[in-house]
Amino acid sequence: MAVLLSRSHGLKRACRSGAAALGSLPTMPAARSITALIMGAPGSGKGTISSKILKDFPFTHVSTGDLLREETRAGTKLGLQAKSYMERGTLVPDTLMVDLVSEVLARLRTSAKAPNLLLDGFPRTLAQALVLDEKIAVDMVLSLDVPRATIVERLTDRWVHPGSGRVYAYSYRPPQKHGVDDATGEELVRREDDSPEVVEARLAKYEATAAPLLAHYAQHGIVHTFSGTRSDEIYVDVHKYLAGALPAAA
Repeated sequence: MAVLLSRSHGLKRACRSGAAALGSLPTMPAARSITALIMGAPGSGKGTISSKILKDFPFTHVSTGDLLREETRAGTKLGLQAKSYMERGTLVPDTLMVDLVSEVLARLRTSAKAPNLLLDGFPRTLAQALVLDEKIAVDMVLSLDVPRATIVERLTDRWVHPGSGRVYAYSYRPPQKHGVDDATGEELVRREDDSPEVVEARLAKYEATAAPLLAHYAQHGIVHTFSGTRSDEIYVDVHKYLAGALPAAA
């Protein structure tokens, strides 16, 4: 059921990296569904910006973590194959992940209210991207560039409500009452992987895998980099770009 999408209408040739090219980007035909990939290091605000995109534009969010859970729960053929690897504690092979993702994306194209797709969490590596290229064309990559020092400060200052996943930080998004969740009044906790040493290791791992992935997509002229230290400020540029690329959806 995989759908092969074309990078037509000159998108590859006309797209430039960065917010500086916002005013000169071409208009993408509203009738053609697109696939966007959002990338950003842990703590870059990727979740916050993704939520804003989904609110303002006709995208369906595709998180590979959620996708794997849903497909294994539904007992689909590919989902059960993936489950066999997960139960053994081994990584799901790239080819199987791409088959699973492309099949689900094909279904979403025809059934979702918003046929444009926002990929989150896949592909993670160059190897995955190369396999995915054979099945589905990524039309744009939204790359969030946040200074490393800002990310470290965010993550080491992060408090989480376990039940909902809501995240707080006393330096920029504090709870209304110290130590408790705004909605439930339940206690906030620190994640074990938010220690400075673990954060630095996570960032190094992300950078090692993201660099070749971004270089691959940059060769196709579809990487758009949005820089800043605050998610609300970065999203202003993201919104401007998407409003120009998707005029009917803005």
